[in-house]
Amino acid sequence: MPTLADRALAALYGLALGDALGMPTQSLPRSTIVSRYGPRITQLEAAPSDHPIAAGLAAGHVTDDTEQALLLGELLVSSAGLPNPRDLAQRLLAWEQDMRRRGSHDLLGPSTTRALQALMSGVDIGEAGRYGATNGAAMRITPIGIMASSHDLPRLVDQVESVSRVSHNTNLALSAASAIAAAVSAGIDGATVAEATELAISAAELASRRGYWVAGADVAARIRWACSVVTTRPSDEDVADLIYRLIGTSLAAQESIPAAFAVLAIHPHDPWTACQLAASLGGDTDTIAAMVGAVAGACLGLQGVPETVLQTVLRTNRLELTPMAQALCDLRLSSTSTPEKGQTP
Repeated sequence: MPTLADRALAALYGLALGDALGMPTQSLPRSTIVSRYGPRITQLEAAPSDHPIAAGLAAGHVTDDTEQALLLGELLVSSAGLPNPRDLAQRLLAWEQDMRRRGSHDLLGPSTTRALQALMSGVDIGEAGRYGATNGAAMRITPIGIMASSHDLPRLVDQVESVSRVSHNTNLALSAASAIAAAVSAGIDGATVAEATELAISAAELASRRGYWVAGADVAARIRWACSVVTTRPSDEDVADLIYRLIGTSLAAQESIPAAFAVLAIHPHDPWTACQLAASLGGDTDTIAAMVGAVAGACLGLQGVPETVLQTVLRTNRLELTPMAQALCDLRLSSTSTPEKGQTP
């Protein structure tokens, strides 16, 4: 039986794997992806030379999704699970400066950029993220899902809000991030993908009352709808077209997070195929595939993922994730109290 640390490591591996699969397809329309790779990308690919963001990146290279998640994980570990939001803001700014030095176009997203600019101009930290409604908080939230127990959902949402409000302090973004964190946490506690999705919906509902209100479709309701609507499609190609055209794959929190759960609903037992499908949708494929990989890894491990593929991702990015997975699990165990009846996922 896998341990908590095994599942935590698989969540981080899955995050990086999905991110790397979606790296060459990010920000491309689905029609372009199909013409280049077929209906579903099936292996790690280098970014094409004309790519708007990732040109020149080798096959297996990760993007901001993995790098910012690991940045958050490092901050959680160094602060014993109690990070200062200003420290996160400073680390994000330093990360972007480093990306610019590397010549990368994969920089901070619109919500984070706007919030950090507001902070630097003197806006209060509670106000800086009041317009952040994109998926930036959700894409980097996996370490909270590892650290926070699924048996205490209000506390998990509190922890999501604590590390997200500096840039994404809105009902939509907090709902989206809480859904991903809860699903990862449930998987680490032994939940199936279906059970993790149910807890994700509950977390999104709870978080919808947090932060500043912005107009947009309810994230929890859209996750449930997205998971139900894709079951009517007979093939992955039809599912991908439906997700791309109807559910949506943009940076919007109410699109990309339901899209990720829709992919998981179609492949609840196959993390490798789920990541491939997510990376083939079009739009924000690296983020969607990273979230799919994190949840699938937590729930299922890495069954079916070729060892050569995983090693390519680890080697290309010089990733050593075991210490972080263990440290986050230690924080989880140190803060876990006996769950009340009815709180199991």
